[in-house]
Order: sequence, then C-alpha cells, then structure tokens
Amino acid sequence: MKKRTAYRMAMILCASFFLSGCGLFPFQQDVPFLSERADNKGADSESTGSGTQETFYGNGHDVQGQVSEDSEESESQTAEQEQESPMEKASLLAAQYDYDGAIELLQSQPDYDSSEEMQDAVSEYENAKATCVEYPLDQITHIFFHTLIKDTSKAFDGDSDSGGYNQVMTTIDEFNRIIEGMYEKGYVMVSPHDMATVNEDGTMSKGKIMLPAGKIPFVLSQDDVSYYHYMDGDGFADRLVLDENGDVKAEYVEDDGSVSWGDYDLVPIIDSFVKEHPDFSYHGRKGILAMTGYNGVLGYRTDIAYKTQENLQDDQKRFLENHPDFDYDKEVENATKVAQAMKAEGWEFASHTWGHKNASESSLKELKADNKKWEKYVAPILGKTDMIFFAFGADIGSWEGYTSDNKKYDYYKSRGYRYFCNVDSSQYWVQITDDYFRQGRRDIDGYRMYYNPEVLSDLFDVSEIWDSSRPTPVPEM
Repeated sequence: MKKRTAYRMAMILCASFFLSGCGLFPFQQDVPFLSERADNKGADSESTGSGTQETFYGNGHDVQGQVSEDSEESESQTAEQEQESPMEKASLLAAQYDYDGAIELLQSQPDYDSSEEMQDAVSEYENAKATCVEYPLDQITHIFFHTLIKDTSKAFDGDSDSGGYNQVMTTIDEFNRIIEGMYEKGYVMVSPHDMATVNEDGTMSKGKIMLPAGKIPFVLSQDDVSYYHYMDGDGFADRLVLDENGDVKAEYVEDDGSVSWGDYDLVPIIDSFVKEHPDFSYHGRKGILAMTGYNGVLGYRTDIAYKTQENLQDDQKRFLENHPDFDYDKEVENATKVAQAMKAEGWEFASHTWGHKNASESSLKELKADNKKWEKYVAPILGKTDMIFFAFGADIGSWEGYTSDNKKYDYYKSRGYRYFCNVDSSQYWVQITDDYFRQGRRDIDGYRMYYNPEVLSDLFDVSEIWDSSRPTPVPEM
C-alpha cells in the first residue's frame, strides 16, 4: 500500500470519530498508520519455543556487540549508584516528593541516632511534607506525542509523507521548549498508577497525589515507539540503544551511513531533563510508551514474521534482504535489555494493540486475536502491562462509561487490563470507578498546535514553541 493512500484513509477514519460529548474531538484518531500495514495473517502459525528472546538491527549496520557491552556497563553503573550515600539517596527521594521514602531511609540507618546531619534532614523533609496538598485527580491532564522529528528537512521534504508528519508529529525543538515551559509552570510527571490502584480483592480505589502548592501533576505518553519501516530516511531516529554508561539513547543514521547516539527522541530527552531537574518527576515517574508489535518494538525487528518470513509486508521483505545476517533471537535479546533499562528508570509500557487496531470498529474476535499476538510477541520483551491506550483513540465504550454488557471491556479486563486511555482534546477527562481507570489523552502535534492553539494554553503558548521549519498551513484532516 502506498503511504499517501494510508494517510488519506487514516484521515477518513479520524473524521469518523469526531463525536459529540467531551472535548472538541472526543476519541480522535491519533496516527496515520493503518491496521492492514500490520496484517501478517500467518504470524501465529509457528511456535518459537520460549518466544521470549528475539533480536535487533538497524539500517545497514551492526551494533549488537555494542549493545551487549553497554548492558555490562549498565550493570557497572548500577553498582556505582548503589554505593551512593544514604544522604544522597534521601535527597533524591525528597526532590521527587517522596518524603516518606526519604525519611524511612535515613531513620533505618544504624547511625541515625548519632547523626545530626540525618536528623536535620529528616526534620527538613517532615516540614516539606507538611506543606503538601492533595491534588484533585479529576483535574490531571494527560498529553501524548508520537516519534519526534530530528531532521525537519527530511520529514518536511514535500514527499507524500510530509503532510502526515506535519499533522501528527512534533519536532525535537518544539518538544524541548514544551517540556522546559511546562517545568517552569510547575508541572510534574505522574503515572495513572498514582491516580488509581488495584486492591487485593480486584476492586479499584482512587490514589492520592500529594505535592507542594503550585505543582501540577500530568501524565506523559508516547505512541508507536517502534520506528516503523516507512519512516526510514525521513529524519527520525532508528531505535533506542544503551550507551557506554547504560543510559538509553536514540540511534540516528546519517545519509552517509554514519551513526550517532544521542537525545534524538522523547525517552532520552526526558531522561536527561530529569537528571538535571529531578523535581519534574513524582516518585521517579517518567512516561508511558504505548506500543504496537507488527514491526517490532523500540526499533528492533522482534515480530515473529521476521523469523518465519511468512506473510511479510514489502517493507519487511526489503529489510531482511538488506540484512542477510539478521539474527532474530539476538534482536529480541537486545530489545529486552533496552526495555529493562527503561523500566529501571521509571518508564512504563502500555498496549497500543499489536496491529494498531481500531478497537471501536474491530470485532471482539479480531481484538482477541490481536491481543494474543501482543501477549505472545510483545509482552515477553516489554513485560506485562495493565494499561491499554487505544490506537486511533478509538475507545471500546462511550464517554459515559463501560457498561455491564460490554464484551470488549470484559475481555480486556479478563486479560489484566484495568487502565484505559482514549484520545480527547479536553484539558482533562478522568473516570475512576470500582472496576477501571479511564483517561483522555491530548494530542500535541502540528495539527493541534496550528488549528486549536487555544486548547493548549494551559500547557504552553504555541507561538513560543512553534518550530519555524514546519510548513504552513498544516494540512487539514
């Protein structure tokens, strides 16, 4: 399928979901990718043994050895961090508003009773804790992005993909200014798991987020961090890797084949920002990555189709032709290492359905088959999750809530999903019941910034963050 057709069809789908209810465009489609791009009908025809260890590659270069070495470096770095003094650890906990954790850590030290320094620190943390106020859960916003554009000259080069990129993507320069501006306003990253918790009896209860007055919690997420084949050469990173320090970075391949690793996408940018501004994170939280699986994850070609070579899409065939030494098991192994490093740094993963399925339009049978693939080929790499962020923002129920006869909801709940997110342009939209958590996500992209800048004014001033290299007018949907 030609990309231009994919974009046009996705925009048609997007228009079909402009429903009445909450926000300007409730349950708006979030990306220009079609389910049929992921429709490897024979993907489940062959078992892979354990099905947990699979591999990765890039664009014509092999850095597998480097990733393995990086893993060792990461372990070394972790050991060094473990040698940090209790005072240093407590200081970081307190900086991220975990005053109870900081106090407990210091009071558990064998020399606490004789340490005036520790006692003074505990007194300071207790005073800071006393100033915190509970933030209303129903007023917490959730913003999301797609893969960030590194090179605008390639993304906006006038080809058939440029318009789609302009609509649904954000540039690195824009993202940096957005995050800096939100930090200055007092925004702090939290997780849906802070907003609601699942009790031992299976019921759900509201959480409690305590922050100093003036701080504003928000949820951050990013969709489709798979670095799809169609994006190759268009100014995006290729995959996430571990550098010599064990930090997660994005890999970028230049036209001449040279490779650089740096803060070229949302994950490493946020990691670097939190290192400098730990108070941007609540209890160490980062963002949530909503992941498909049909092209693999995190830039690694980990779907089973790459191993069986059955029912491959044309771009998958070209990839394998260009990588005759492709090692599927190593690909999965390396992807798993990166995912583990991310989770250790506070990142979480959600299902975005394996094949970027429209859950509203898909039958229950189709959703079951799709989720089976996610559980079999994605979960072993990223880990199990209780969150599903619907592709296209296409929810399985109306804004009024899930009903007792909703078989799609019953199925997803039976598979362990309790946190459900759609797409909604409202400042905040939250439902917390005894059975589930539900939240609307706001798209931060070229389309929203160009056509509805006013709905983003609580977050930032669009005129201050707009990337002048972005073509105007942004194409209409």
